[in-house]
Amino acid sequence: QGQLVESGGGSVQAGGSLRLSCAASGCPLSCKCMAWFRQAPGKEREAVATIYTGGRTYYADSVKGRFDISQDNAKSTVYLQMNRLNPEDTAMYYCAAGGGYYCRPRAYEYGLWGQGTQVTVSS
Repeated sequence: QGQLVESGGGSVQAGGSLRLSCAASGCPLSCKCMAWFRQAPGKEREAVATIYTGGRTYYADSVKGRFDISQDNAKSTVYLQMNRLNPEDTAMYYCAAGGGYYCRPRAYEYGLWGQGTQVTVSS
């Protein structure tokens, strides 16, 4: 059915950078649209960025200019480069696949999820 495995989370000081990775397997069709979501304690899960095979991307306003989503098709891996992190970026970050052709930032449209990786930014 497919599997997503995230890595790269951790703790960093404000202003620092982290790169998250999501290794995908077993989802040649649904993994054409990949996304990163995040969920902070007490808050709803929100889309951070999406990417459709071929390069079409979406970014949440809160991360535009700081985060970059990319993919390595040869490695079936999607990355999220996060720069100029601030404490508001602290959350569990989830990789997701299956958003379809439009690759919209809506969690309910994604059927495959990773286990999540924690990102903590201290001030």
